[in-house]
Amino acid sequence: MAGIAQKLASNQKQVAISEFFEKNKHFLGFDSLSRSLITAVKEAVDNALDACEEARILPEINVEIKKLDLKKDIIELKVEDNGPGIPQKSIEKVFGQLLFGSRFHAIRQSRGQQGIGITGVVMYSQLTTGKPTHVRSKISTESTAAVVDIGLDTRKNKAVKSNQGRELWELKDGTMKQHGLEVTTQLKAKYQKGRQSVWQYLRMTSIVNPHAEINFIDPDGEVHHWPRVTERLPTKVESIKPHPHGIELGQLQRMLNESTDSRLSVFLRMNFSGVSNRAAKELCSAAELDVSVKPKQMKPDDIRALLEAFQGERMFNGKPVKMLNPPTNCLSPIEEMLIKKGLSKTIDSRFITTMTRAPNVSQGNPYQIEVGLIFGGDMPGDKAVEVLRFANRVPLMYQQGGCLLTKAIESVDWRQYGLDQPGAKGVPKGPAAILVHLASTNVQFTSEAKEALAENEEVIEEARKAMLEMGRGLRKHLEKKKKMAKTQEKFELINDILPAIAAKSAEILDKPIPNLSGSITKIMSAVIGETSTVWNKETKNTDVSITLYNYTSRSRAYTILATWPEKADAKMIDNETGGRKEAMGVWAWKLQTLDPGERIVISYSLSGLEKGDWVETDIFYRGSQEVIGAMKMDEKYLEEIRNQEQIMKEINQENNNQEVQTETIDDVESDPDAPEIDLDEIIASLGEPKVAPPSGQSTLFGGDL
Repeated sequence: MAGIAQKLASNQKQVAISEFFEKNKHFLGFDSLSRSLITAVKEAVDNALDACEEARILPEINVEIKKLDLKKDIIELKVEDNGPGIPQKSIEKVFGQLLFGSRFHAIRQSRGQQGIGITGVVMYSQLTTGKPTHVRSKISTESTAAVVDIGLDTRKNKAVKSNQGRELWELKDGTMKQHGLEVTTQLKAKYQKGRQSVWQYLRMTSIVNPHAEINFIDPDGEVHHWPRVTERLPTKVESIKPHPHGIELGQLQRMLNESTDSRLSVFLRMNFSGVSNRAAKELCSAAELDVSVKPKQMKPDDIRALLEAFQGERMFNGKPVKMLNPPTNCLSPIEEMLIKKGLSKTIDSRFITTMTRAPNVSQGNPYQIEVGLIFGGDMPGDKAVEVLRFANRVPLMYQQGGCLLTKAIESVDWRQYGLDQPGAKGVPKGPAAILVHLASTNVQFTSEAKEALAENEEVIEEARKAMLEMGRGLRKHLEKKKKMAKTQEKFELINDILPAIAAKSAEILDKPIPNLSGSITKIMSAVIGETSTVWNKETKNTDVSITLYNYTSRSRAYTILATWPEKADAKMIDNETGGRKEAMGVWAWKLQTLDPGERIVISYSLSGLEKGDWVETDIFYRGSQEVIGAMKMDEKYLEEIRNQEQIMKEINQENNNQEVQTETIDDVESDPDAPEIDLDEIIASLGEPKVAPPSGQSTLFGGDL
C-alpha cells in the first residue's frame, strides 16, 4: 500500500494557470466558433476603451474582420485604437501572461479586472491556428512604433516573442500615427449576423460609450460607422479602500499580516473606507480588543472577533457599529442625457426615457443602476422587446434568461404601462427596447466568461424600482399622445367644416362671413399646450418654447413646469417670463390669467450643451382645467426628485468628510505622539442638518412597491 501511495503522490503535478485555461477555454467564452469571435473582439475593444479613458483621450476604434479560409473557418481580426499605446518592454506581459493587469487590486469601476482577456485571445489564436498575434504599438514620446509577434508558453505562463522590431506607422491618409495600438490575430471562428454578432456587440458598445467613434469593416467589405455624439469623456474614477462590510476572513488575515501599522485603530482607519476614529474605537470595543494592539500580533480568534464586529454580529452598547458608506467617486455612470443620445443614434423611435438612480451599497460595494426605454419607430410590435444589458459599460450578449438584469425586467407588470405581457410573466412584447446598466466596483458574474449577472436581492430591487419609474413615464406619454391626437383630430375637423358652413350660409343669406373664433372656442372646450425644443446653429444654444392655447369659454390660471438638464450643468438663459426653481431640473412659471381665445408663450434657451443633448422638454401643470399636451404635476414626483438631490448632497458630503479624515490620519501617522482627533465629534458639534436624511429611495412618481 505504501508503494501505491508513493506512486500516486509522484504523479501529482502543478498545473500552470495558462495550461488550465488552454484545456478549459470555454471558461473564457471560447466555447463555439461564433462566440469565440465575439469574445476576441470584445476583449480587444474593451481594452482600447479603458486605455483611452484612463489617458483622457476620446476613443477612435477601427475593427476589421476578414475570412482567410472558408473551409477551415480561419478568420483574421484587426483592432486599432488611438490610445496611449504600450511601451515596448510591457507588450510581452500584457499580451503573453495570464493574470497580468493593473485593475485586479483596484476597487473601482472598470471593464476588465482579472488580466485574462486579451491574453486569452492570444492563447486561443495559437491553439486553433498555430499563429502568433501581431502587435504594433506607438507611444507619443517615440518616433517609431514597436512591432512584435506574441505567442504563449502555456506551461510557464510566459510570452514567446518573435519578429521584434520598430517601424514607421503611416496612416491611410499619409499622416503618421501619433499614438495607439493595433492587434492583428488569426483564429478559428465564424462570422454571423443577428442579435448575437460582432455587429450587435459594437452597436451596443456605441450606445453606452457615446464618446467613442467606432468603425467596423465586415467580411463582405461593408463599412459600419457609429459616430461620436459627445465630446465629454466619462467621469474619471478613483480607487477606494475596501469597506468592512465587504471583507472576508481570509482577506482580513492577509491584510493584518502585511500591515506595518503600530496600532489596530490606525490600521482600521488607514486601510478601510467608512471607518472614522469613533468607529475604529467602537469596533475594537465590540471585538474586545485593545486599540493599541499591533495588527501583526493578533491571534486567529481575535481576527474572527474583529470580523464579527465588522458584520454586526458583535455589538457596541447593544447596537452594531455604525460606519459611513464607502465613497462613490469610484463609479462612473453613463448619465441620463448621454444614454438618450446613445440610444437615439442607433434606434429610431418616438419616445425615450432614461434614469440614473442615486448610488447605493451592497455588501460594502458601491453600485449604481441606470435604465433607458425607447418606444415606437420601426421596432416590431408583435415581438419581445429588445433587452440591452450592460455591466460597467460592457454589453452582455449571452445567457439573457439567467441574468439578474433580465429578472428585474420580468418582475414588472408591463401590461399596465402599455406593453403586452401574457400572464404578467417574462419579457414584455411591443415596439420597444429596454436598457439596463449596472455600474459597480465588484460585478458578480455567473461565470468567468462574464455573460450574465449573479443573483443579488438588493441590486434586483433597485433595478426593479427604476423599471417602475420608466413604465410610469411610458404610460403618461402614451396617454398624453392619445389625448393630443384626439384633440388635434377634433380641431382639424371643426376648422374644416365650420368655415365651409359659415361661408355657404353667408352666401345664401347675402351676409358677411361671421367671426367663428368664439364658436370654435366653445366647441373645443380645451386648453392645449405645445412645446418646441430645437438646436440653434448660430447661437449654439438649445431654444425652447412652450405655448398655451385657451380654447374654453372661461378664463384660466396655471402654473406651468418644465424639465431641463440642470444635472448636465446646462444654464437657462433669455428666460424673460422669469419663474423659479422647483427642484433639480424642474423650473416653474406662475402665469397670469389666460382669457378665452388667448394664448401665452414661454420661451428660453439652454446654454452649455452640445447638439442633440436635449431634444424634448416635458411640461407639467398645476390648475383645475386639464392641459392637453401636458401632464398634471404629481407633487410626489417633485418630492422624490428633492430626495434624490438630498441623497447626492449627503454622498458628496460623506466623500468630502472621508477625504478630510484621510488627511487627518496621515498627519497623525507622521506624528505618533499627536493626540487623536475625532472627526465625528467635530461634525456633531456643528448640529444636526435641517433636512433629515432619507431612509431610502421610493419610486419617482410615488406609490408603494
